[in-house]
Amino acid sequence: MSAPDPDRQVRAACEARDWDRAATLAMRSYGPEILSYLAALAWRSDLTEEAFSAFSEALWRGLPRFEWRSSLRTWLYVVARNAFLRLERDRARRPEQRLETAKAQKLAAELIEGSRRLIDAERESALSELRAQLDEEEQTLLILRVDRNLGWLAIAEVLHGEAFVADQEDPERLCAQLRKRFQRVKQRLRVLAIERGLVEDRR
Repeated sequence: MSAPDPDRQVRAACEARDWDRAATLAMRSYGPEILSYLAALAWRSDLTEEAFSAFSEALWRGLPRFEWRSSLRTWLYVVARNAFLRLERDRARRPEQRLETAKAQKLAAELIEGSRRLIDAERESALSELRAQLDEEEQTLLILRVDRNLGWLAIAEVLHGEAFVADQEDPERLCAQLRKRFQRVKQRLRVLAIERGLVEDRR
């Protein structure tokens, strides 16, 4: 018996206008991998938990407006990345703002606590230290392609927005540009790894 499709379950809850159930299903299905993504972007900064809380709030508020033109998973990465970038632009904002949606706050705290070891491992990872030398877009490109195995169009939507991708006369050209950039990022990461003595230079 195959496992339930989380996108189908979330969509059914949305169609029934059961937004709390839809958001909870989305968080439980994809929350841990989104948290891992944010931990990689934040690395040793204090933004991981705050960004995940902001993502959770944005998910709860934004799901009723999600039109399902992309996959749920792709949209969640868009929401998470936007939450992280907003926090980076507003580092001076303190104290940390409390989530307005109590259910989002409770579920975010539960998932963060359950993933504490994952967050700590991400912070101590040598690969994460190397990735931290890349800019945010390069890190996102690498994580979504290598760790999450997202397709190029989905990655383009996360990086540029669904509307931007839809307006392209030749989406394949955009994907080709992403593939070339991906190769450059991998090469740069390899050079950094060689410089740190993490891999052998076999040239």
